[in-house]
Amino acid sequence: MDIALRAVEDSDLPVFFRQMTDPEAVRMAAFGPEDPYDSAAFAVHWKRLRASSDVLRTVLADGQVAGSAAVYGVAGEREVTYWIDRIYWGRGVATAALRALLAEVPERPLYARAAADNTGSLRVLHKCGFLESARARGYAAGRGEEIDEVILVLGE
Repeated sequence: MDIALRAVEDSDLPVFFRQMTDPEAVRMAAFGPEDPYDSAAFAVHWKRLRASSDVLRTVLADGQVAGSAAVYGVAGEREVTYWIDRIYWGRGVATAALRALLAEVPERPLYARAAADNTGSLRVLHKCGFLESARARGYAAGRGEEIDEVILVLGE
């Protein structure tokens, strides 16, 4: 499968909204918006993201929109994030996309966070060189309860 990154286009947003409202993906991501099904809040969030100076990319798998990947935050505390459509889970798309994103953004350290039971995302992050640096507990809107979270770092 050919994985590529490109700038986010307007036509990607409805695809992202569909992907980011998949109930299983919302549960697995855990630490998302309070109401992931609020299309107006989604639109405002993405407008703000696209206007920022952060690195924001659409992930393509064989030319199809497979998700998004980004680096955001202030220098020294920047984090990576990605969201891949569930139909691509377990197929190497997230790992290839994150590797491509990391090649675009040479600054280090970079941080990442994942629900402690999100073994797929933790595997992706470890394959890309992230190491666990801490654990925390916090409210996860995608689950409606407090859960454990793993904080990882690359190149500290």
